[in-house]
Amino acid sequence: MTPDELQYLVKNLCSLDQETEWVEFKCNNGNHEEIGEYISALSNSAALHSEQKGFIVWGVDDTTHSVVGTTFLPRRKKIGGQGENGNQELESWLLNHLEPRIEVRFHEGLVDGLNIVVFEIQPAFSRPVRFKSNAFIRVGSYKKKLNDYPEKERLLWEILKSTTFEEGIAKDSLSDEQVLQDLDYTSYFRLTEQPIPDNRPSIIYRLIEAKIINKRISDRYAITNMGAVLFANDLEKFGHLGRKALRIVIYQGSNRVNTLKERLFKKGYATAFSDAVEYINDQLPRSEVIGEALRKEVRVYPEIAIRELVANALIHQNFTVTGNGPMVEVFENRIEITNPGTPLIDTLRFIDGSPRSRNESLARLMRFLNVCEERGSGIDKVIFYVELFQLPPPDFRETTGGTVSILYKYKALVNMGKEEKIRACYQHACLQWVSGSSMSNASLRDRFGIKQSNYPMASRIIKDTINANLIKPYGDIGSKRTAKYVPFWL
Repeated sequence: MTPDELQYLVKNLCSLDQETEWVEFKCNNGNHEEIGEYISALSNSAALHSEQKGFIVWGVDDTTHSVVGTTFLPRRKKIGGQGENGNQELESWLLNHLEPRIEVRFHEGLVDGLNIVVFEIQPAFSRPVRFKSNAFIRVGSYKKKLNDYPEKERLLWEILKSTTFEEGIAKDSLSDEQVLQDLDYTSYFRLTEQPIPDNRPSIIYRLIEAKIINKRISDRYAITNMGAVLFANDLEKFGHLGRKALRIVIYQGSNRVNTLKERLFKKGYATAFSDAVEYINDQLPRSEVIGEALRKEVRVYPEIAIRELVANALIHQNFTVTGNGPMVEVFENRIEITNPGTPLIDTLRFIDGSPRSRNESLARLMRFLNVCEERGSGIDKVIFYVELFQLPPPDFRETTGGTVSILYKYKALVNMGKEEKIRACYQHACLQWVSGSSMSNASLRDRFGIKQSNYPMASRIIKDTINANLIKPYGDIGSKRTAKYVPFWL
């Protein structure tokens, strides 16, 4: 925050008629336990009152709202003495005791020549913020435990359940010039195939229409989380969203021992997406003869599969999971694409299930920008092209706090394990069904490149998949060579 921005913010807060439930004025009190409780209370109260931030301001008299200055210096404050957690910086100590770990930004500077400190606090999102296992709330100008006020707690939960990440504010109180500096707005017009308006007010108006920014008071604007995530010039300038930049890591061999390259795409997803996919492809072998069905030089992995899986990771991540973001890891034998947040549907139903997204507005706009496919068709395309390249089946896994999609390099059927063959058979049955058909011995032979004379090999894979309860016979069962099979969920 620049000195002018700090001055503007503090003067606006001082102009309030009284201390509100989302603003706390202090002089010199720097008790760390009390600060932690206030952060919880102000975060929850900001969400309850639909405010974009909560604030603790040191150096302002809480009665007169006059700037009086402060001796509190939070960046120099250490917590504890000896021991594992001794001598810990205040900011780190506070974040370690907040659940979830919301963003708290420290600002220090001069207002009217006097030292001022401001804690800018992210409103609660998805669940109330707790400090040391207790959630707090403001009642008038008093800090209270949330569970002592059940009506406020009920209302807060209702608000949190109805508030989406995309609607949240990433950066507030900006001039129109600052908005255009922070956003790659030209990408929005390019991707939507619209001419760029020839004046600043018209550009701002279009960005407001698209919900990339919001109009505030006094010719000020706020950039929404959706606007920042998609079109930021630098996500690291948006506080907590900086950790959500797409990271791509290239390893030597098949493990994480030796890192060859690492690149962080700091621009918003819509702006950086094509460059990121191109970068991934450039790290892969440029050509290789793959399988029986595809006798030509192609890349090791189908680009469209990489594109769809990266887009899914960006769209379906849980933005409330702090400390990490979407990542693509390229190994010698596979690509792993990971996003924070466990899947909302069973990984076995990724191919056919009705898609559910935590970030529906973000997904809708990314589809409109042609960054990703229409609802539900992306994974179908991944499986289709994996089968065309006769690659091992992709693996979709739920991990601790995350979701990982894995594409594997080509290997001959004889080198695939039993589990891989079963997974491929199940995915093939799903793809056949959503394509208006059903799996047979012949279609599975085509998928694996098995010769017709070797149909018993396909029959064994089908039998193993039935025994795994992933597929079942469909219709009248005559000869195994002509029998039809469908996924277990039909």
